[in-house]
Amino acid sequence: QLQLVESGGGLVQPGGSLRLSCAASGFTLDLYAIGWFRQAPGKEREGVSCITNLDDSTYYADSVKGRFTISRDNAKNTVLLQMDSLKPEDTGVYYCAARHGYWRGGYYLNEGIFCKRNNFGSWGQGTQVTVSS
Repeated sequence: QLQLVESGGGLVQPGGSLRLSCAASGFTLDLYAIGWFRQAPGKEREGVSCITNLDDSTYYADSVKGRFTISRDNAKNTVLLQMDSLKPEDTGVYYCAARHGYWRGGYYLNEGIFCKRNNFGSWGQGTQVTVSS
């Protein structure tokens, strides 16, 4: 049974860092692209960052570019999201999601079209991130 489990969330002060982990079980991550999404109270779930599986190309939303780093470790069946210089507006529930297939970088990734909620079919339960002083 395919399962994704997020961990690493918590409360952090503005300017601080957190590292989120997405651990997969029941399938191998190298057959999937992985995305990190977040949902703030009263807002739509948005794509934060995605990584492909053929060439490890990455996408970042403009709001996190230069502060967040996504990486995958297929040997550990895990995808990480390193979040630095956190801001209060980064607060929300963070979800990882998987999209089956063989994906590489290109136009759809670079333009943010790939990293959309409706393109991903398998989801974790989410982890809360709160940035506050």
